[in-house]
Amino acid sequence: MKPKQAHGIPVGFLLAQTAKTTARAFDDALQERGGSLPMWLILKALMAGEHRTQAELAATVGVQGPTLTHHLNGMEKDGLLMRSPLPDNRRVHQVALTDAGRALFFKLRDAAIAYDARLRAGIDAADLERFRVVLQRMSANVESAARADEDNAAS
Repeated sequence: MKPKQAHGIPVGFLLAQTAKTTARAFDDALQERGGSLPMWLILKALMAGEHRTQAELAATVGVQGPTLTHHLNGMEKDGLLMRSPLPDNRRVHQVALTDAGRALFFKLRDAAIAYDARLRAGIDAADLERFRVVLQRMSANVESAARADEDNAAS
């Protein structure tokens, strides 16, 4: 017997499409201020932790090593950050923001705040809070299913 299909567009598909659309629009808003989504994620992580190794930054931002290196190369060339080898391990590089990088962070933060306000326009606080709860539950469901799949594959 097939599971009962909900009416309308499947929620997972709608969520994926919405995520893609909102990410693209957010990236456009950041580009208007001289940044991009990957740049914003890197700046935000560095502002939170100031000096980080590239490996820590990759884990925090959720970007693979070579892709992160590509972004860091461009940002370093633009004077937004600097990399230096750790004194006790010259193969590991520490990444830190420059004054220009901190200034761009605040510019992009303003763009992110304005974008978020546009995104939430016309939605009341109670609906937003319920939406957050539902999204967190969906995320937990996906993570739980992924763990179960990994466990089944391992056995």
